[in-house]
Amino acid sequence: MSTPIGLLERAQTLAARCERPELERRLGATRERLARSAVRVVVAGQAGKGKSALVNVLVGAPVCGVAGDTVPIGPAGVSTPVPTLVRGGPAPTAALVLARPGQPGELERSAVPVETLATQLVRIADDAAGRLVRAEVELPRQWLAGGLEVVDTPGVGGVRVTATLGTVDLLPTAAAVLVVTDASQEFTAPELAFVRQAVALCEHVVVVEAKTDLYPSWRQIAELDRGHLARAGLDVPVFCVSTVLEVAALAARDAELHAESGIGPLREHLREEVVERAAERRERALVHDVASVTEQLKLAVKAELAAMEDPASVADIAQRAEAASARIQELGRNSARWQQMLNDGVTDLMGDIDYDLRDRTRVIAREAEETIEANDPGQIWDEIADWLEVRVAGAMTDSFVWAAQRSEWLAAQVVEQFAEERAAVVPELAVGTPDEVLDDMVEVADLDRGNMRVRERLIVGMRGSYSGVLMTGLVTSLAGMPLLNPVSLIAGVVLGRKAYKDDAENRKQRRQNEANNIVRRHLDEVVFQAGKVLKDRLRTVQRTLRDLISETVTELSATLAEANRAAQLAMRTVAAERENRLRELRIRLDLLDRLGTDVRRLPGAAVAR
Repeated sequence: MSTPIGLLERAQTLAARCERPELERRLGATRERLARSAVRVVVAGQAGKGKSALVNVLVGAPVCGVAGDTVPIGPAGVSTPVPTLVRGGPAPTAALVLARPGQPGELERSAVPVETLATQLVRIADDAAGRLVRAEVELPRQWLAGGLEVVDTPGVGGVRVTATLGTVDLLPTAAAVLVVTDASQEFTAPELAFVRQAVALCEHVVVVEAKTDLYPSWRQIAELDRGHLARAGLDVPVFCVSTVLEVAALAARDAELHAESGIGPLREHLREEVVERAAERRERALVHDVASVTEQLKLAVKAELAAMEDPASVADIAQRAEAASARIQELGRNSARWQQMLNDGVTDLMGDIDYDLRDRTRVIAREAEETIEANDPGQIWDEIADWLEVRVAGAMTDSFVWAAQRSEWLAAQVVEQFAEERAAVVPELAVGTPDEVLDDMVEVADLDRGNMRVRERLIVGMRGSYSGVLMTGLVTSLAGMPLLNPVSLIAGVVLGRKAYKDDAENRKQRRQNEANNIVRRHLDEVVFQAGKVLKDRLRTVQRTLRDLISETVTELSATLAEANRAAQLAMRTVAAERENRLRELRIRLDLLDRLGTDVRRLPGAAVAR
């Protein structure tokens, strides 16, 4: 049986033989998509849970920095500042990917030694002024064959909004997401919320409970986590692993330790449920494209062959040609209507995105205002700033997930209705920008803590006590007492204390007002930045859908026009040329029939239909 790539090459050859360059280009794009297809597995979760250690064990090399002292391999005490992508390659290599300054969208790569990658990541992340995008590693590993690539990500749920959004932004590009927690405790609310977000953005999510070697009650914790997932309606498998035991097993070549580590079942699950299914999806997409092109080529060949074999049916040929012309015109009119429908849907969704962002931030602003009004913000500003960052990260993540779901829904609606009306299936829709760089979100501004030196406090008190001493002294001087007397001094102390308290209260009020202004300005800036990112993504979906439908309409129009032209040409063909042309058309039709038969024999053909 022919291979899928062999069928694709045969289809390209036949498209060229039939003089259909637009179908050649479509098949060329299919081939490029297959060549660069990767099975991306994103490893995500909160910081310190063992994500990087898990990646190191899965790929068999200490390429990711890890935090803490329970690390099996990799430099200890090093966190993950940016995503680290590990893929298969002929030799161990590593590179840092940085954004070119002043050139949005342009990236440059800097090679570094694999063994020093983790430590250099932290140093360059501090020195690159936000230019560092990710690290890329290639390793000669059999497990990474077939396009599998593993991505270690910064911890989610912390105070870095950009890091959290950057990780969430990778989820739609992944074939699978490993959400890593540990066996120290059952799911927290933020962890369960992240699992729910991952399920919404990726079709295959796995929970990995790490560090089972440290906690004897890991089995009970795993059961509790499975119960939380079941009650939340999340059908997500849970794997319990120990990276420490796996490293020890590899060092001692101990099969029992390897089985106890739990890494083997996780690897097998990824191979069977992710890599192999991704290969099946690629094959289904190839079957779809080749079958669609084959049918379009056969339409024109059959039309001309029918006219050549039965020259007497001139009336039928003319009628079919007229019907083909009418269909071409109808395609053009309907294309304009679908583009209008798409534009209306995108406009409505942009308005909904803006409202959603402002509604979420308004809730945060109210909560922050209540906290600020009930306390002196100068004394607890660090806690307020951290809380604000975490709440903003959670709200923006929810908004990103919601916008992605709505965008997918809009795309599915347009594609489905277009396909139904046209009796043709548009090519697979693939949107997403995994290489796009998210700009750093604005940080929360600092606030005056209200700390006063002793000298400043004395000046405030003396300023208030001066008037008290003076006024009381003048009154008591009428009774023959000196200006400075016990009564005037006591009055000065009382009024000075009151002036100090009033000044402190005024300072507190100013700090509260300033804190509220800082929160509002911060939320406005976040809404502006996040809204721009989300609307840019939506415009990408719009352009992709528009181009996809336009190309499909162009192909169908070209096919109908070719069938019309072939029928007209057949009526004008002289007898001397008829036999040669008939022979060529029959050969083409035979080749196309064979190609269609071979395509239907592929394992993915039944699912594609």
